[in-house]
Amino acid sequence: MTNTVVQRKSITEKVLNLIERGGNALPHPATLFALFALFALILSAVASWAGWQAVHPATNEVILPVNLLSKEGLHRILLEMVSNFTGFAPLGIVLVAMLGIGIAESSGLIGAAIQLLVHSAPKKIMTFVLVFAGILSNMASDVGYVLLIPLAGVIFISINRHPVIGMAAAFAGVSGGFSANLFLGTIDPLLAGLSTEAAHIVDATYEVNPTANYYFMFVSTFVIALGGTWVTEKLVAPRFGDYDKNHPQDEMKKLNSLERKGLRWAGITGLVLSALVVAGLIHPDGILRAHDGSILGSPVIKGVVALLFIFTALMGIVYGVITKKYKNDADVMLGMGESMKSLGIYIVLVFFAAQFVAYFKWSNLGMIVAIKGADTIAASNIGLIPLLILFVILSASINMLMGSASAKWALLAPVFIPMFMFLGYSPELSQVVFRIGDSVTNIISPMMSFFALIIAFVQKYDPKAGIGTIISTMLPYSIVFFVLWTILLIIWVLLGLPLGPGASLYYHVG
Repeated sequence: MTNTVVQRKSITEKVLNLIERGGNALPHPATLFALFALFALILSAVASWAGWQAVHPATNEVILPVNLLSKEGLHRILLEMVSNFTGFAPLGIVLVAMLGIGIAESSGLIGAAIQLLVHSAPKKIMTFVLVFAGILSNMASDVGYVLLIPLAGVIFISINRHPVIGMAAAFAGVSGGFSANLFLGTIDPLLAGLSTEAAHIVDATYEVNPTANYYFMFVSTFVIALGGTWVTEKLVAPRFGDYDKNHPQDEMKKLNSLERKGLRWAGITGLVLSALVVAGLIHPDGILRAHDGSILGSPVIKGVVALLFIFTALMGIVYGVITKKYKNDADVMLGMGESMKSLGIYIVLVFFAAQFVAYFKWSNLGMIVAIKGADTIAASNIGLIPLLILFVILSASINMLMGSASAKWALLAPVFIPMFMFLGYSPELSQVVFRIGDSVTNIISPMMSFFALIIAFVQKYDPKAGIGTIISTMLPYSIVFFVLWTILLIIWVLLGLPLGPGASLYYHVG
C-alpha cells in the first residue's frame, strides 16, 4: 500500500514537473505577442495569395484578406505603430485606475481594511471571512498575495488550527476567485479595454464598459466564498493534523488607534463621495445623468474608471494623512509613482499586444476567422451551453501554461469575441466566460506569477512542501469552483439576466 502511494506521488510529481518545464520553456508573454504580430503579417500575405475570403452574414459583403507585407501595408505599419500603442484601449484605463489604487495601497488603507475585516470576524466564520476577504483583495492588485495569505496562517495558529489550512482558504479567494468581487478592480477596465478592441473587428462603435460583468461577478463573490469555505472545511482541513506550536510564530498585530481613526475617516470620505454621486443621479435632470436622462449612458457608468480613481485616491489620502503615512504632497505622488513601477512589464506587453491586435484587424484575418468559426459552430448545432462550457475549459487549460490574464485575453479576444458576435452573443458574455476559466485554474497553475511566493509561505510551516503540495491542496478548490461557476453561468444564461449595467447576453449582427 505504501509503495503504491509513493508511486502515485512520484507520477504526480513527474506530471507537475513536466507542466512546469513546459510552461517555463515558453517565451515571455511580450515576446509571444511580438511573434504573434510577425506571424499575423506573414499569414496576411499567405491568405491574400491563397485567395481566402468570407461573406459577412449581415451585409453579404465579401471579406478579402489584406496583404500587410505589401508596400501599402508596410507604410501603414511604420506610420501607425505609435498610435496603435497609445490608442490601445486597455492602456489608459489601467494606468488611471492604478494611479488611484496606488495611493490607497501605499497609504496602507487597503491593507488596514483587510486586517480589520479578518480581525473582527468570529472564529466560527473565520474560514469564510478569509476566502471572502481574499476575493475582495483583488480590487487592489496584488495586496492579497503579499498581505492576506501570510496573515491567514498567523490567524489560524491563533485559533489553534493548522496555518496551511488558513493560507489555503485565503489563496483560494485571492487567486481562485480572481474575477469575482463586490467592487470594480484593476482587472475590470483591463479586460473591458481588450474586449472593446476585439469587438471593433466586427463593430467599430461597440464599447465594452468596465462594469460589463458586474452583476454576475457580484453574485459570484458569495458563491465562490461559500464554495471555498465548504472545500476548506470538508476536503482540505481533514488532510492536516494538529500544528506543532514549537515552530516559530509571527505575532498577529492588531490595528492601532490611529489606523482605526484613519479607516473611520476614509470610510466617511467614501460615504460622502457616494452621496454626491447619488445626488447627481437621483433627479431625472441630475447633473450626472446622460443628456437623454438615462443612468446607463451616464458618466457614472461610462466613466467608472475616473470614479474609481477619485474614490481610491481621496480615501487613500485621508487615511494616509491621519495615520501620518503622508506628510506632504510628495508622499502622495511617490505612492502613485510606485504603482506605475509595477506596471512596467505590462506596458511592454501592451506595446506588442497592440501591434498584434491591429495587424489582425487590418488584415481582415480576425473577421474571416470569426465568420468561418461561427459558420462551423452554427453548422455543428452544438448549442450555447456546450459552447460556453468548452470555452471555459479552453481558457482554464491555457491558464496552466500562460499566467497573465491580460496576455491570454489579448490573444483569445480577437478570435472569440467576433466569433461569438456573429453567433449572436455579446462581447460581455465572451468576456465573462473567459474570466471563469482564467480564475479556476489560477490556484493550480505553476505559471501564476505568485506561485513560487505561495510555496515559500507554506514552507515556513512545512519545510518539505513543494509544488506538488500546493497543487494537491488547491486542486479540490479548482474543481469545485469550476463546477459552481459553470452552473451559475448556465442558470444566468437560461434566465436571460444581464451581466452588468446595459450588458446583454446577446448581440444583433447588423
